[in-house]
Amino acid sequence: MNWTLEVIVVPVTDLDRARTFYADGLGFHVDHDTVRGGQRIIQFTPRGSGCSVVIGSALRPMPPGTLRGMQLVVNDLRAAHAELLARGVPAGDIRVMDGPAPRPATPDDDLNFVGFLSFQDPDGNGWTVQQITARP
Repeated sequence: MNWTLEVIVVPVTDLDRARTFYADGLGFHVDHDTVRGGQRIIQFTPRGSGCSVVIGSALRPMPPGTLRGMQLVVNDLRAAHAELLARGVPAGDIRVMDGPAPRPATPDDDLNFVGFLSFQDPDGNGWTVQQITARP
């Protein structure tokens, strides 16, 4: 039995601002931007992902800015960090979780599984990016 995660609903206050952030800032593909019955729904899919992100005028399962723990995986965290900064996304520094406490990454660190960075969308919803180049 396969269990596939399909959609994550992200609570936002301003759909146009969020659309700009997710499409232009993060480079997520806009699958659709639809208005039906006076309600607007926008679906994005991160490049290479099988799971989408949905925002909408009637989709607020929690207050905007309170969603935490969403995680993206990339195969090159340093390149992803540079891309986010180039797109104007205020991403935090790369941190390494290989001991009792996170530490700043050094150029010599192998970031596979232990390298992370974080950022927030304009509403304050929290995202983490982890490097995974190969799974054991």
